[in-house]
Amino acid sequence: MAGSTHSVSNQVPPLVGYDVFTADRALTAGVERHLDPELLDEVLGELSALGRASGAAQVQEWGVRANENPPRLRTHDRYGERIDEVDFHPSWHRLLGKGVSAGLTAAWARPGGHVRRAAAFLVWTQVEAGNGCPLSMTHAAVPALRTDPELAAEWEPRLTSMVYDRELRPAHLKAGALFGMGMTEKQGGSDVRANTTSARPLAEDGTYELTGHKWFCSAPMSDGFLVLAQAPGGLTCFLVPRVLADGTRNVFLVQRLKDKLGNRSNASAEVEFDGTWARRVGEEGRGVRTIIGMVAATRLDCVLGSAGLMRQAVAQAVHHCTHREAFGGKLVDKPLMRNVLADLALESEAATTLALRLAAAYDDGGEQERALLRIAVPAAKYWVTKRCPPVAVEAAECLGGNGYVEESGMPRLVRESPLNSVWEGAGNVQALDVLRALQREPGALDAYLREVGQARGADHRLDGAIKNLLTELADLEGVEGRARRLAERLALVLQGSLLVRFAPPQVADAFCAARLGGDGGAAFGTLPHTLDLAAVVERARPVS
Repeated sequence: MAGSTHSVSNQVPPLVGYDVFTADRALTAGVERHLDPELLDEVLGELSALGRASGAAQVQEWGVRANENPPRLRTHDRYGERIDEVDFHPSWHRLLGKGVSAGLTAAWARPGGHVRRAAAFLVWTQVEAGNGCPLSMTHAAVPALRTDPELAAEWEPRLTSMVYDRELRPAHLKAGALFGMGMTEKQGGSDVRANTTSARPLAEDGTYELTGHKWFCSAPMSDGFLVLAQAPGGLTCFLVPRVLADGTRNVFLVQRLKDKLGNRSNASAEVEFDGTWARRVGEEGRGVRTIIGMVAATRLDCVLGSAGLMRQAVAQAVHHCTHREAFGGKLVDKPLMRNVLADLALESEAATTLALRLAAAYDDGGEQERALLRIAVPAAKYWVTKRCPPVAVEAAECLGGNGYVEESGMPRLVRESPLNSVWEGAGNVQALDVLRALQREPGALDAYLREVGQARGADHRLDGAIKNLLTELADLEGVEGRARRLAERLALVLQGSLLVRFAPPQVADAFCAARLGGDGGAAFGTLPHTLDLAAVVERARPVS
């Protein structure tokens, strides 16, 4: 029998039953800015439908259940036969199926595909980030496969399909297929040129037999995988189908699943190849060049994933503080809490705005935009993913002790937050890639300077930051030791230029003051008190 000693009040209602897309003003503005007006009504309707699904209590419960019930590996069947299958909770399949049907693997096949997919990915990752890995790998496999027109013609329609077919059977019998990736090995990590997996040519032209291992293999339940192995001509890219055309299982030995900090609903595996059949993708010895398009696409997804996590963390924090009363008033109205929320909101909006700009460059496809992507993607991947963990932790703190409790959902965001900084090349890899772009591709820096130059003269702090950046770039002595500093400054100046051009004045003013003008501290909540912080917080409030 329930006690009657007290009544409960001042509790915050759950943030459910809302449109995650239309409630995000920075995201909707970015979509409207970058899409062809003729597509806008269709895409806004599509994204709003996904936003309503993302905000629905039932779908959010799917995310909770998928996270609470991690995948399980079954190496053998009841008869002792090797099957190497991964079982997922039904909620994970529902989430993945919804992601596929929402077009998260279809960007290459639709007009304005990259912007509309980027927005959808950012929305959908707020439900549960674990299903984002196979969606991202499948999407990113397309540019690698296009190095071989015959392979692309066979596989691209399956990968860009909006039909989720979870059954393991020959790909030519399926209405849609998913791809995973296996690049790194125990001894090399990010140094894939140290890979030892061998590829022995077979009699049929372009086919090989693989022997070796992969220390990290993403989405091991997929229909195919892009892997790197040492062929006679050097490091080469290969397509490994999970099931062969005659219906037999390829040799794909899943040794174990990783026990990860976060991203627990998704399977990451260690696999062995032992006479595994593979088809070459691209030329022998040019494996890195073949997969570079895939790597760039997955790195942009890391930016999008972190932007989505930050947005959800900030939305939860602002929602909580809007409803919670303490010390005689609403938390959101307390000057110090308002400062914290505004600072978090700046980080979120800057990440979203930058991610959509990069997606638009993919849709444009021109030489200038490709050059911009070459330097801006690794810089953005470096910086935005680095900002995600402190945002998630600070947002959780806004909920007080409630934010430390699993039921709030904030611990799941905190555990997920470091992932995108580690995957697809950790911070040093990204910073060094920025240096390579600066040193080997002068067109990349020219494209970057043209982009940020569009905002020159609009804010003196941005102008000063551009000038200081040019000074840094003029002296490349000992540049490797300054690679992180350069990547950070490149990302911040690009974010500042975009906000000055496109964000409300209150947002741009606060960002330039704190991030470019030096008028902010090391922790969140240290913005100048003279700024219009109430307007910044109100813009971040998740109200449709």
